[in-house]
Amino acid sequence: MATDDKTIAVYDEKVDAYSAAFSAAEADPSLSRFIKHLSAGATVLDLGCGPGSHAAALHANGFEVTATDASSAMVKQTSSHAGIAVLQAEFSELEDLDVFDGIWANFSLLHEPRSNMADHLSRIFKALKPGGIFHIGMKTGSGEGRDHLGRFYTYYSSSELHRFLTDAGFQVIGEVAGEGAGLAGTVDPWVEILSRSSKQA
Repeated sequence: MATDDKTIAVYDEKVDAYSAAFSAAEADPSLSRFIKHLSAGATVLDLGCGPGSHAAALHANGFEVTATDASSAMVKQTSSHAGIAVLQAEFSELEDLDVFDGIWANFSLLHEPRSNMADHLSRIFKALKPGGIFHIGMKTGSGEGRDHLGRFYTYYSSSELHRFLTDAGFQVIGEVAGEGAGLAGTVDPWVEILSRSSKQA
């Protein structure tokens, strides 16, 4: 299954509202935890970058940042931030090998069917250098469905995500959970997991 067209259409339409709501990336404690595990000048991929606020914050911290998103409007918005290599691409198009020191997938992979998760994590694992750091943020729950805006979601438990990560070759090194309101306005539970690639040099 390709990236869901209805979901992308929502982000194309609501890019300005989304950007306004999630512009303070530099204050994100999860981003700070991710950065602490990276060396100076590290290469980082923002996978599903949205309007580019996290990519911009990573670049401001001295990292070499590549950002991708399936939404053309989000790619255009991210392109307004200087110093970031931006590409319009779906998760299934990630084919890099041993390129990145860190990959940041913050509430992006939740728009993919559960049946695609193992393949996406395999691609992420291959794209990371040995010992590379991977951040994933997901809404928690069970099943799949659409929100009232029409976006497709897959919901996971923390333990299920741990199994997916372990099976893909990652070692979990940190986790935080909470709840908050997103673009749809509903307050939903979420989990963010930090892991390290077990790949050997």
